[in-house]
Amino acid sequence: MTVTSVHDPSHREALWELEDAFERGDLISVFGRCTVSYEGRAASDLGLGDRLLVLKPDGAALVHTDEGRQPVNWQPPGSEHRAAVREGRLRVRSTRSNPDETLTVRFDRVHQLSAMAVTGGRDLTLHGSEEDLRTRILERPELVEPGFEPRETERPSSAGPMDVFGVDADGTPVVVELKRRRVGPDAVGQLARYVRAFREELGAEADGREGDGDAEGDDTDGPRVRGVLVAPSVTDRAAERLSDRGFDHVALEPTPER
Repeated sequence: MTVTSVHDPSHREALWELEDAFERGDLISVFGRCTVSYEGRAASDLGLGDRLLVLKPDGAALVHTDEGRQPVNWQPPGSEHRAAVREGRLRVRSTRSNPDETLTVRFDRVHQLSAMAVTGGRDLTLHGSEEDLRTRILERPELVEPGFEPRETERPSSAGPMDVFGVDADGTPVVVELKRRRVGPDAVGQLARYVRAFREELGAEADGREGDGDAEGDDTDGPRVRGVLVAPSVTDRAAERLSDRGFDHVALEPTPER
């Protein structure tokens, strides 16, 4: 296996290496100080920081920080990678047309760039975990509902990290809570806290009430944010709570039935 690796390249040197790697169909990693922006059915921005960008030959693009297992931003397989030097910075873009989305990473400085040919596929398969459930949804978003578009995993909020955050076919924000087993009302309360936290993030005024976020009716004010609980099944009381709040339940096992 041939591996190309350059340390502290200039932007122009990094561009040349990227163009060659795109042509070869290599797996590419770029570590450096950068900003990240996404434009499409939603929008997001990350300020300047040291991050790892992974570009896969199938079109997937992943942006990692020093925290968590999941990328903070990403593009799915089928996207197209391009690079250029603009205004004294290395710009790497991953785009797709259906839907129209662009992930742009602008590097102030590239610390390390590596490119390599990787083959062999995925040998490790896990079963029965919430990670399996997340993987199923990221690979097949229509399992949540037709038109659902996952945008982030482990998205930070004042109530804690959201399992999956995305938008529906109408562009409405959707918070998805994942559970691998049958759940009760507590799971609905947890989902409600994430939904309320995101509404407040969008600028909704806090209603000033104290509690665990499971009081009836405290998720009806402010910008519309949908909540979806993904679990194999829920108790009758949990189903009532979901209905009261206008949340949805998607019955889904961590792994497909064989």
